[in-house]
Order: sequence, then structure tokens, then C-alpha cells
Amino acid sequence: MDCWSGPQADPGHLPPPLTETTEQAPGPGRCDVSGSSTRGNENAVTHTTQRTDAELKTAVTEELAWGTPGVNSTHIGVAVNHGTITLSGQVDSYPEKRLAEHAVLRVRGVTAVAEEITVHTRWGDATDTDIAHEAGQALDRSVSVPDGLVTATVHNHIVTLAGQVPWHYQREAAEQAVRHLKGVTNLLNLITIRPTASAAGIKTAITAALVRSAQTDGRNTTVTADPAGAVTLEGSVHSWSERADAEHAAWSAPGVTDVTNRLRIQY
Repeated sequence: MDCWSGPQADPGHLPPPLTETTEQAPGPGRCDVSGSSTRGNENAVTHTTQRTDAELKTAVTEELAWGTPGVNSTHIGVAVNHGTITLSGQVDSYPEKRLAEHAVLRVRGVTAVAEEITVHTRWGDATDTDIAHEAGQALDRSVSVPDGLVTATVHNHIVTLAGQVPWHYQREAAEQAVRHLKGVTNLLNLITIRPTASAAGIKTAITAALVRSAQTDGRNTTVTADPAGAVTLEGSVHSWSERADAEHAAWSAPGVTDVTNRLRIQY
């Protein structure tokens, strides 16, 4: 079972359940229901309501069916337990499996995703040798993967990437290069980061990037970094996309070797 709670899974730091905020409007028996924060409004009356598992299941099912081209949701099962979504069933390709995972994280109220989808590829005639040959060529063709630093091995249609590269974006580029190959059912990215830049000033650089970003609210994010370049993000954000953007900003700093994302989602 694959567990996914954003770019970096962290089961010990799941975000809180969905809340809806109700403001007291003038006149008896009338109210304005809004999803926006009432912080600073001293006259606001706030009621906290947790979205039911049934409501969340409906929202996830609809997102898979109508909001995600490239995913055939008819063979995907959805189960919900207190905000945690479990996906099961079968899809035709590894990219389709990843699209389903990301679709679920777009649904407001989801706290984590347990992914149990299997890939039954339509290209069953592609052997491990065929896939390995294609993977090697794909890595060679990518302008973002350093020559000779990444290797690909294949067993039972599962691709494993290994090696060391200077930057995280090169690690991602290697995965992107082989993800869409015919016959691939899963991918393990074991590439490690060996930066050429100094780890000094990482915390300052990441904090500055978060503050100037239009996609993140750096005021609620705490950044820590050790001398080896391992970074930890803590605090709260408003969405899964903001959480991912913060992690991307951390990986973009020179000298970063690892990022632990402990940011909580506060709807």
C-alpha cells in the first residue's frame, strides 16, 4: 500500500478536519454561511461542523469522474474514514494512478490518501528488458538529468531509479523521463541529493522565498535546517497546493539534501 499525504507523507502530522464558518447576520433566524475566515470580526459567531464521510466520498468520486481527464474512475473504489481516503481498484497505466492520487488531494476536507490502486497495463507484451532499454534511452535524452549519474533497473515492470545528483529538480526530471513508458506499473525513486553548494544560509534563503511567493503564506511556516542540508517545514497552510509550493521552495534552495514536510492543512 502506498500512502500519500502530499509530496512527503507524514502520518504523524495530519491536518485537522474540515470546518465551516457561520457568521451571524442582522435579523432573527438569518445567517450567512461562508468558508472564509472571520478573524478580526468581533461580532462573528463561529460554528464548527465536520464534513461527514459520506459527503467527502461523494466529493472525491465526483472529482475523479468529472474533474480529472485521463482517469477512468469506473474501476476505482473510494473509501473514507474520518477524512482519510483509501483508493483501490485498477487502472491502465502508472500516470493514471498518479493522476488519481493528485485528484483526491484537490478535494477540500481530505486529510490523507492511502493508495492501493494496482496497474494492469495494456502493454503486457513489454518485457522488463524492453522497459529497461526504453528507460535508459529516456534518461539519456533528458536535458535535465546529468549524464552517467542515474541508473534504471526493472523487475516485474517496476522501475527503480538510483544514483546521486546535485539538485532535487534533476531527481524529479529522472522520474518524469521514465514515468510514461509503456509497461511501467510502478516507480521507485531512490536517487539521493549530493549538493555542490554550501548548506550555509539555507534557512534564510527558504524563508525569504516563502515570504515573497504569491502562492504561499510564509508567516505561518517555520523553517529549520541542519548543517548537512536537511530541512524541516512546520506550521500551517491553507491548501494542499500551498503545502506543495512550500516544499518546492525548500527544495529550490542551494545545499538542500532532504525536506521533511510537516505543514498542516487548516481549511
